Amino acid sequence: VQLQASGGGLVQAGGSLRVSCAASGGTFSMYAMGWFRQAPGKEREFVAAISWSGGSTYYADSVKGRFTISRDNAKNTVYLQMNSLKPEDTAVYYCAAGPGTYYSDSPPTRTYEYDYWGQGTQVTVSS
Repeated sequence: VQLQASGGGLVQAGGSLRVSCAASGGTFSMYAMGWFRQAPGKEREFVAAISWSGGSTYYADSVKGRFTISRDNAKNTVYLQMNSLKPEDTAVYYCAAGPGTYYSDSPPTRTYEYDYWGQGTQVTVSS
């Protein structure tokens, strides 16, 4: 599976941005999908995950209520809608394709649970 992230950019604090991730080369609907981010000098951290059907989602506490993950299996694309952005949201955002099974009581939040990664898209939030 190849993943191509896009939609990053520069936005002012309080603004919104939507990043997308298009998949190819595999059966997209078989995979749970996740978004991670990595700021300079920091480890890659989990942001959000969504089950293969889109029926279950999970968020990091730092983005809960501000970010929304969604997917369109017909378009082989997963989205991350980011609202009320803060300067601390500045990072490279990566999409990833993960396990075919998604357990709501134990969603995939660790990098090793994901098999395929996109190249990342830069999101910069100015204060």
